[in-house]
Amino acid sequence: MKKNAVVGLILTALLHVSTWAAPMQYIYPPPESGGDVRMNFYWDILQLALDETQSKWGPYELQPSPKVMTPARAEMQLGNSQDISVMARTTSMEREKKLLPIRIPLDKGLTGYRLFLIKGINQAAFSGIRGSSELRQFSIGQAASWIDVDILRYAGLDVVTGPTYESLFPMLDAGRFDLFSRGVNEISAELASNISAYPDLTVEKKLVLYYPLPRYFFFPRTQEGEKLAQRADEGIRLLMRNGKFQKRYLQFKKSILADINLSGRRVIRIANPTLSKETPLTDKELWDNLEAELR
Repeated sequence: MKKNAVVGLILTALLHVSTWAAPMQYIYPPPESGGDVRMNFYWDILQLALDETQSKWGPYELQPSPKVMTPARAEMQLGNSQDISVMARTTSMEREKKLLPIRIPLDKGLTGYRLFLIKGINQAAFSGIRGSSELRQFSIGQAASWIDVDILRYAGLDVVTGPTYESLFPMLDAGRFDLFSRGVNEISAELASNISAYPDLTVEKKLVLYYPLPRYFFFPRTQEGEKLAQRADEGIRLLMRNGKFQKRYLQFKKSILADINLSGRRVIRIANPTLSKETPLTDKELWDNLEAELR
């Protein structure tokens, strides 16, 4: 090999080493409480995506921020490129204007299938609900910063807001509202984490409330944010093509539905007016309709 060619190879290798010297930083919001495991699946998916792209993009660091923050605070910090560089949140037109989304529903839309935490003694009161008109007779608890508040109120439903996620459990237990709406992917773990403190709570047995509610990864609208998003997007799409995404998703779905019987539940469907026109609603491969489970 000629000397110039050898020098060229060395320079190329050094360039790659230089490019990869600093790992790409994916810093996400920490759990909102000690028993909060709602987001673990999403960080697993991101880690798989980043592993899948190491040969092209190099090393990375994926870790929670040491600073505890509410979802509203996390969104503000992400928009300012402070403390965190990525978050996984349900989407809206306003959120997509402020932050850079990867428009892949990470849980295939499962967050939009809503069950209710209730006080067990009240189950009979909800058994007669057939549609949204009957549902309007009851109050639904949600955190003030959640986009679900706007969706539920648009449908004419009575919403009672709490300042934080944690505050909603004692509010439900105290009768401040009737139903605590939770994603089918969240409710079992949340009940398990809170049942010792609130033993009267249980999952309502007859209903499913549905509205399309994709959860995306969001990044800052900066040059660095675009770079982080590009890598994550490439990695997730690689996972979807090679089957690793579906494999992990099915494991996740099996685990969250293990203690939930969806069969025969009445499904109440309402619109989500907060979605942008870019929402990939027509791409059926990105969504799970739970047809078999609801049958």
